[in-house]
Amino acid sequence: MRGLIAATALLAGVHAAVDPIVIKGSKFFFKSNGTQFFMKGVAYQQEINSNSTSSSNDPDAIKITDPLADPTSCARDIPILKKIQTNTIRVYAIDPTKDHSACMSAFAAAGIYVIADLSQPGQSINRNAAAWTTDLFTRYTSVVDEMMKYDNTLGFFAGNEVSNQPNNTIASAFVKAAVRDTKAYIKSQNYRPIGVGYATNDDAAIRENMANYFDCGDPNEAIDFWGYNIYSWCGDSSFTQSGYDVQTKNFSSYNVPVFFAEYGCNTPRPRLFTEVGALYGKQMTGVWSGGIVYMYFEEENQFGLVSIGSDGKVQTNSDYDNLSKQIAKVTPTGVNMNSYSPSNTAPAACPKVALGNWEAVASPLPPPANSNLCDCMMDTLSCVVADNVSDKDYGDIFGYICGQANGKYCQGINANSTTGPYGSYGMCTNKQQLSNVLNAYAKGVQGGCGFKGKASTRAAPVATPTGTCSAMLKAAGSAGTGIVSGGAVKPTSSGSSSSSSGSSSQQGGHSSGAAVGLSTPQFSFGIFGLGLGVYVIGAFASGMAMILL
Repeated sequence: MRGLIAATALLAGVHAAVDPIVIKGSKFFFKSNGTQFFMKGVAYQQEINSNSTSSSNDPDAIKITDPLADPTSCARDIPILKKIQTNTIRVYAIDPTKDHSACMSAFAAAGIYVIADLSQPGQSINRNAAAWTTDLFTRYTSVVDEMMKYDNTLGFFAGNEVSNQPNNTIASAFVKAAVRDTKAYIKSQNYRPIGVGYATNDDAAIRENMANYFDCGDPNEAIDFWGYNIYSWCGDSSFTQSGYDVQTKNFSSYNVPVFFAEYGCNTPRPRLFTEVGALYGKQMTGVWSGGIVYMYFEEENQFGLVSIGSDGKVQTNSDYDNLSKQIAKVTPTGVNMNSYSPSNTAPAACPKVALGNWEAVASPLPPPANSNLCDCMMDTLSCVVADNVSDKDYGDIFGYICGQANGKYCQGINANSTTGPYGSYGMCTNKQQLSNVLNAYAKGVQGGCGFKGKASTRAAPVATPTGTCSAMLKAAGSAGTGIVSGGAVKPTSSGSSSSSSGSSSQQGGHSSGAAVGLSTPQFSFGIFGLGLGVYVIGAFASGMAMILL
């Protein structure tokens, strides 16, 4: 083990050579030799569960251990992963500010690729108050920038089980907007071709619509691969009893790669992993590109393959032993990239919107996360939220104003396409959105910029916008409901912005200073029909008059 750790340390500054994985049609291939690639994967992350990235937005709610930033642990675990023929690991959350070179190089030397989720708890798309914002775009692209340093990065997940039942499917529109903006960013940075996908749960009521929605329409907005979290093969089941036969048929004409992003039912336990023979056998390899066992570390949810003792040593369990036996039996047979001509090239048809069944509109998607537009908008406001107002107080103000005049003053941040067009500024930071709402209210209500000091008047920094600002604000319109072209733009540390559309980020008539924070709390403001009533009721119940004029 000491030798392996030493070797890992040497690799910290030298990225091991590895053949990148590419996508052609509905399959993965090694780029150089064209051999088809089947994932033999394991989810590799401690102290986080797969659903946390879709349901929690408290950055302190769950402690995260970056699995790619601890060279000693990586070196300890690689031999154990290789004994079960692991060639892929999935990580659910990394810290993009940390150094990952040692672990990534060690994994590369072992022939192990990494598929990384872009979100983390506290910085994710919340299914109950969905939003795609400049803060989230900054988080996502920071992970992309870090992981694109390594050729053994296989791809990215823009979301994991965000929509999990019919009444929250509207959130999928925001995840698809994240896919669109992340793909555009990768292209704008001239990174090598790499896929951006989504990992879905196995909910019978929405799984077909989910797969179709993310694949339909403009390919620049669609997923590049589809991950399926499936736990239907329990115990010594079968291809038909588990429903694998049905899902294999359902995806037989899907035009992008599909694989099990998580699998391994743990009732009963120990897990037998007899599904491995089916997944990598002739019945499934024509459609599926393998899968990722959930998970490496044993924790309270009892899905682990190994336990880590207080001394840091690894103890494998019966699940590990059974997986090892089953994986040793399989040798998936694929096709060669050069001789492969995809027959299933057409995207899926977009699902029809029906209240209570499927509520995500396919087009248009929520607006790109354009921090330049947010800056330009802020520079025209004469009423803004005061700097001393805590973001914990934002909800009351949003709730009160958005409850007036049938939501008239909140059109610019509307996030529910079933009640009207998306607001042009619904992707700005919470403070910028609240300032937009306050300014609209102050224009419509005499003396409306008060709220007992929680709002403040000022001379707008830019009386008459010029250049790109003028064009964008004109496109947004006076109500803030227009469609603004130009793609996603994230703020930089210097206050200027970088674009994912490839166009210049320079513009006339705006000041710098868009927020770059990565932990802005999420609210359900602007989502008419998806939680706004809670804010309106709560605003009055908590004594809203205390903060009014």
